[in-house]
Amino acid sequence: MLAAILTLAAMVAVIGLVLLWLGRRFTPDLESLVEQINARLPQTQCAQCGYPGCRPYAEAIAAGEADINQCPPGGDEGVRDLADLLGVEPKPLDESQGEHKPPLVAIIDEDRCIGCTLCIQACPVDAIIGAARQMHTVLMDECTGCELCLPPCPVDCIDLIERERPPVWPRPERIDIRVRAA
Repeated sequence: MLAAILTLAAMVAVIGLVLLWLGRRFTPDLESLVEQINARLPQTQCAQCGYPGCRPYAEAIAAGEADINQCPPGGDEGVRDLADLLGVEPKPLDESQGEHKPPLVAIIDEDRCIGCTLCIQACPVDAIIGAARQMHTVLMDECTGCELCLPPCPVDCIDLIERERPPVWPRPERIDIRVRAA
């Protein structure tokens, strides 16, 4: 019995050390150019830029494989932010990628939803919940308005409406408020 406990403890210690090493080895460099570019993208994960999400697009910009004006959700303001970061001249938004729209959010008409789950599979941020043959709903705080749920819907029960407030994605870091002694 004691041998089994010691063996288990040794395995846990080895696994813990490996996880600690991996955590330090693969910690993202928050100061890297890719991270700085990614922080300025809208994080809609809409793929309108020609890349499967904002991070791959940021990597392509950093590698010089993509231009800074391919993000319709970011609009001209996003292009200017990227130009300032990279020290290049801003360009007009590439209209071939799509048009800039105000922040949107998807809503599902419950009366028309047949519960096919195709919208759930298409959502890149898991903002749609539901079960097969049951009504689905959108988590409005998670929805980025990427429009990727619209094409697979066979009954056209998803609409996009203008978001009441700008999306908060990724979630802001906690703000440390300290009381100063007068």
